[in-house]
Amino acid sequence: MIDLPDTLKEKIKRITHLILDVDGVLTDGRIIFDDQGRELKFYDVKDGHGIKILMRAGIEVILLTGRSSNVVDRRARDLQITEVYKGAKNKIEIYESILAAKQLRDDQIACMGDDIVDIMILRRSGFSAAPSDASDHVKLIVDLVTEKPAGRGAVRELCELILQVQGKWEEVVERYAMDAHG
Repeated sequence: MIDLPDTLKEKIKRITHLILDVDGVLTDGRIIFDDQGRELKFYDVKDGHGIKILMRAGIEVILLTGRSSNVVDRRARDLQITEVYKGAKNKIEIYESILAAKQLRDDQIACMGDDIVDIMILRRSGFSAAPSDASDHVKLIVDLVTEKPAGRGAVRELCELILQVQGKWEEVVERYAMDAHG
């Protein structure tokens, strides 16, 4: 685990929900169109597994993206993420509606974003993070910049950090060890 100041550890301990942007966080930001106009995105299986581990440990994951894409729905289904907001032109408005609907406080939310459209929710959330290749403007205001880039392990890094700081990581590892011995 990376060495964090106690103030950041305290922020992470309160996290019950993780809100993720998609393009530039779960993907490397590239959008590929094939000859039939179908959109393709690259997702990292390690990021996906990190999300699954986090959800099994009781942290809810929500996707909040400015683009509308069926590929996002497919990835959410694969990961069993039930709350997905696409085409979000005003992310802070959706963020506030999530908090109101779930009766949450800002300090219960971790958020990972990569570009200036994410700044308002990154500033509001209890703990904010950005991939190593995020916009410089975003990297200046977040609590944590991951060592890994977007779509290549940044989300997994954040998921593991949350679990480690919350004291749940050893339980996760033990569960996998028990499953392997069966």
